[in-house]
Amino acid sequence: MARRVASEDDPSGPAGKIDLANWRDRALAFEGVLRNTIVGQDRVVHLLTIAVFARGHVLLEGDVGVGKTTLLRAATRALGGAFERVEGTIDLMPADLIYHTYLAEDGRPRVDPGPVLRHGSDLTVFFFNEINRARPQVHSLLLRLMAERSVTAFNREYVFPDLLVFADRNRIEREETFELPAAARDRFFMEISMETPKDREVRRALAFDTRFYDADALVRSVPEDVLDYRALNEVARAIQASTHASETLERYTLDLWNAVRDPISAGIEVEGVDMTRLVQGGASPRGIAYLVRAGRVQAWLDGRKAVVPEDLRSVFSEVMSHRVFLDPIYELRRDALTRALFDDVFAKVPAP
Repeated sequence: MARRVASEDDPSGPAGKIDLANWRDRALAFEGVLRNTIVGQDRVVHLLTIAVFARGHVLLEGDVGVGKTTLLRAATRALGGAFERVEGTIDLMPADLIYHTYLAEDGRPRVDPGPVLRHGSDLTVFFFNEINRARPQVHSLLLRLMAERSVTAFNREYVFPDLLVFADRNRIEREETFELPAAARDRFFMEISMETPKDREVRRALAFDTRFYDADALVRSVPEDVLDYRALNEVARAIQASTHASETLERYTLDLWNAVRDPISAGIEVEGVDMTRLVQGGASPRGIAYLVRAGRVQAWLDGRKAVVPEDLRSVFSEVMSHRVFLDPIYELRRDALTRALFDDVFAKVPAP
């Protein structure tokens, strides 16, 4: 019997009897393993853990050499399951993800499944390295894979019920790169910025501790199958079903949503910015639903049964900033302006 595949927007379904206390211990163990592997990135690791238990795809963005790829490889090893990785290049085409053609030893042409299809429905993590180097045609295929966890090939549909897409993007180099379309970015549950650690002791360790010189050995040191990937869908449903959001919290969430979509009506101000032009769109229903999902996982990880405003604020930027569309004249200052926008939203919208 074919396994049921749910879209990423539909975490509903029978959760069965899940021991969430035990799973919380496993989640914290998963987070601890990653923190020991990638030092000085505790917040990034925590956000990645939230995304895993909310069953959301993750895009990491940061400078060259900060450990984005190593972190995602380590997380993949700790998750277990089938794994595939592709490198974003300017000559990568959609077909390269689906099938591989070559001449066999007998001189006859052969067609083998590509990285997306190679493991069938067992594919657990699809890791797209340097995603912004791939062409828009590749992004279009990736969009369906992320949105529906399925693709159509060879006159049949392939489904991937346990799939998470991890991707990283180098924000420094712009040559031979393609900006991700809004639809593809919106399918990422979170966009997480990974910066060079500021702590002097962490910097000393990264520079002088030989353990960090060999990324392959570092990844191999991560225990395998810290989490049972096959149970994560049901665990995620159980977390969402058992973590309460009060009516007061619901009103607060809707007020945040309205303030981001229409900052003028909420009295939001950003210094040096024409507020009538700043926000052109975004903060969609999908985005706000993702925010609530992330908030519930945050509450669960903290050992609480109910979401509080701090849960939403702690994940707000990573869930919402790439869903807010700014006027083109402000795009080059996006990071600073969205931070300022959200700071004033939190200051002006009364928290319960």
